[in-house]
Amino acid sequence: MRVEMDHLVIGAASLKQGVDYVKDLLGVDIPYGGAHIKMGTHNHLMQLGNHTFLEVIAIDHDLESPDHPRWYGLDDPFVRQQIDIEPTLLTWVINTKNLIELGKRAVFSLGRAELISRGELSWYFGLPEDGRLLAGGMLPYAIEWQTDIHPSLDMADLGCKLRGLEIYHPNSLWLKHALESVGASGLVEVKDLPKNVTPCLIAHISTPLGIRKLSSHRVFNKAM
Repeated sequence: MRVEMDHLVIGAASLKQGVDYVKDLLGVDIPYGGAHIKMGTHNHLMQLGNHTFLEVIAIDHDLESPDHPRWYGLDDPFVRQQIDIEPTLLTWVINTKNLIELGKRAVFSLGRAELISRGELSWYFGLPEDGRLLAGGMLPYAIEWQTDIHPSLDMADLGCKLRGLEIYHPNSLWLKHALESVGASGLVEVKDLPKNVTPCLIAHISTPLGIRKLSSHRVFNKAM
């Protein structure tokens, strides 16, 4: 089954914090997207080329809190602590034409297929019951768009392109096996880390300022 890279997710304590972070790091003003009533969140969006995009997401405190955990681990105290300090590359998302079938092939749980919408746009999203990040964000969520064309084509093109996504992990063999089960091993480069070192995502993005890196780990943002 064919899957493709869909988007990268930056979590922020507020949309202003996230937009300012992207402006500082990538040199662009990422536009507002909309609100997710079902999830109690809202976002900003922009193209990253090749039917991929970047999402900055935060809790929308003007919306009623959902009766279930929010996605992307946004209700997790550890995640909240991280993004209170600085916006963070939380995870990545792949897209598929059949989320249910993909879930049967996966050696890890993709979660239940939840129908979500934002305005006129709707999609099925693999959502864990507790809203957690999959393997701390190293494994991707999966999405099945209910559209004929990829929604990134309607997003702002600000001259930023995703050039590659690296995953650093102390158990790289396990991670590669999990990615192979959903056909996503060729979408990223997995690199080994010493044991007891925190896993990390690093996205390489070409921007009007040159090549920049987004990271899930603040130490990597400064050192790599």
